This record gives sequence, C-alpha cells and structure tokens, in this order.
Amino acid sequence: MTHPKLRILIVAENASARFGGEAVLPLHYFTQLAARGHDLRLITHARNRDELAQTLPDLMDRVRFVPDTALHRLIWRMGVPFPGVIRDHLFGNLMGLVTAWHQRRLIRQALAERAVDVIHQPTPVSPAAPSSVHGFKTPVVIGPMNGGIDYPPDYAAMEGRAGRAFLVLGRALAGLANRVVPGKRRAAMLLVANARTRAALPLSHACVIDLVENGVDLSRWIAPARSDTPAPGLRLAFMGRLVDWKGLDITLQALAQARAARPDLPMTLDILGDGPERAKLQALGDALGLGAQLRFHGLRPQADCAGILAGLDALILGSLRECGGAVVLEAMAMGLPVIASDWGGPADYLDESCGLLVHPSPRATFAGRQAEAIVTLAADPALRARLGRAAARRVAEDFDWARKIDRIEALYSQAITGKSPWS
Repeated sequence: MTHPKLRILIVAENASARFGGEAVLPLHYFTQLAARGHDLRLITHARNRDELAQTLPDLMDRVRFVPDTALHRLIWRMGVPFPGVIRDHLFGNLMGLVTAWHQRRLIRQALAERAVDVIHQPTPVSPAAPSSVHGFKTPVVIGPMNGGIDYPPDYAAMEGRAGRAFLVLGRALAGLANRVVPGKRRAAMLLVANARTRAALPLSHACVIDLVENGVDLSRWIAPARSDTPAPGLRLAFMGRLVDWKGLDITLQALAQARAARPDLPMTLDILGDGPERAKLQALGDALGLGAQLRFHGLRPQADCAGILAGLDALILGSLRECGGAVVLEAMAMGLPVIASDWGGPADYLDESCGLLVHPSPRATFAGRQAEAIVTLAADPALRARLGRAAARRVAEDFDWARKIDRIEALYSQAITGKSPWS
C-alpha cells in the first residue's frame, strides 16, 4: 500500500544505537520514515548530538536538541548513590520532567516553523510514565509501550525492600500522575506491544492498538552462509548491559556446569556489552575456571556485533526482567537459535521451533536447567542448524522493521483522519 507523504515530528529523550535498549527505537522511526520520503523532524537530548552528527550528517538539519542543563547534571549526581530501581525510576523520571519542559518549548517552535501532520512519542516505553506531549492541536501517537513485568517468583529480593516499596508506590500513583500530566489521555492513539502492557496502562483510552515494540533491520543483521553439517560444540554469545537483572552471573554458572557435564564438547561465551557488573562477572568467570572460554568485548557498535555473531552458534539471554529483548530478534535474524528465559519479552518472540526457553523459577535449579539447554545445542549440531533456520524465517515474517514501518504509516493515517485503513 502506498501512503501519502506526511510531516512527522518524533519526540524522544534519546535516539541512539550506541545507548542500546529503547533508545534505538526513535532512531529507527526517524531514519526509516525519512528514507521513504516523509518530512521528518526529531527532538532529542543533546547527549545524542555527537553520535547523530557522525552517523546521520545529511539529516542533522532536521534535528533539534534539548540542552544538557545544570539541573540535569545535578539530578544525575543526586541519584548515583541510590539503588538501581530508585535511581532509574525516581531520578530518571525527574530528569525526564526537565527534558519534557524543554521538549514542549521545542515542539512549539517546530509547529510555529511549519505544519506537522502527526507527533509521535515512541519512548519512554513504560506504560505508567506520563506524557507531557499534549495541547498542540496536532494528533499525537504514543508508543508502542512495553512493560508491566515483575521479577519471576524467587527473585523479588533482587529489588530490595526499598526498591520494591518504591515500585508499588509508583504504580499506585501512576493513575494520578497521568491525570496531572495528561498526554496519554489526550493522545489520538496509544500503542502497546502486548496484552501484559495493555493491562498495565493506568488509564482507559478509546484507541489502544497492538504493535510489536522491537523489530530488526534486515539490511544490518544478515544471516551468513552456514555449514549444513556444523561441528559439535557451542560458541555462545550474550549481548546487553552488564546489570544484575540480566542474570549473566547465573549463565556463567550454567556454562561451567555444562562444561563439567560434557568436557568433550568445546563451549565458549562471547560477551558483547558493558556495565556496572563487569568486574564482578570477570571475577566470577575466573573463580569458575572459565578463563579463556569467556571473551569480554565491551560495548561495540551494532555493525561489529553483527560481525561477531556471524562467527558464533547461538545466543543466550537468561534475563530476569526483560520487557522486550531486541537482541533475541537480532540473533534470530542471523540464523542463530536462542536460549532464553521463559519470562517477559523473549517468551513473546521464541517458541520451540526456533529456540529453547528455560523458566527462571525455581531459582535454585535455573543454572542447571540452562546448562542442560547449552549441552543440548552443543551436542546436536543438526538441531542447532534447524532452529537457526526457523529463527531467521520467523524474524523475516514477523519482525522486519520494513513491515513495521508499513504498519506505523497506516496508523499515522488513522490518527490523522480518525478512520482505520483496515475498516
């Protein structure tokens, strides 16, 4: 279907491939819609300026930056001593309020300079977070949001009492926050990634539509030619931030157990990413005797990650609180089977045709059950190849960013006209 060319304003705190996580979503919308000939503008924080100038020099005249103010920096410094959940939610939201005030000013300036058909706020993806994008007489689309997930049974203590109490209080106050800051209530359309997120919305809305949060740029994540008769053994990859809720410490224990169970099978793990847990994980790897079987690559550009994955056999993501999990889809696109937690986002993407899902509960046996999955793939190259081929097909059929852009174009038209293109 050919869609009319639209004037679109993307509003997001971050638009970055380097930051990872949800920050890459606004970047995809901005670049891919611009490539289709739409008239795009982007409002984002100045911390993205250097990356965007380097990677998108031809589009920089379409970007407006929220300044990095002294208040931003003060709030960040105040949050550093606090536990992660409080730092990310309380102080992160305070920084978000400062950013939102500047965003509103820049939105008004953008609308004064030129007409805009639709404003899209892809992030934050939290369904509870209020939106200040309202009152501009232009249809607003928010999302797709993705959230409403807790730690699995047996893991709640990871948040700590203070963190858990803060989350409970925050969710209880989310309805009030979305009344005081009514962007989501006044939006033309809310997009949600799944039923879990729909249920977590702290408000009712007449137009809530399902749209998967993550997608894969199949021009970047390309499955290489692989042998029809791969050798036994397993070269695993982990991609993501090195934070405790990713469960990488448990995965290292699983790898050690798998190697002990099958010392005849070579097994390695390449770790792509960085974060506050890196030193602890390196020390744990040494204590478990993994040594040369672990390779810490640090934070790498997506092109480098794709190149490394091309030489590996499978991805593992034993995450304990993953709403999305774009890395799962990226690995699948490259023809890799995935071992992942049967919890949250990865369970939305994987099934038995293309990977192995391992429930994180009970906690005491999670490492052992991951180890069994590792041995299964290491000992059965034919299974590994079959799952990898199915994974690549699934991503091409259901998670291609090009198809997602087709859908968002239609949803923009619906938000503008009030008429569904599928009716």
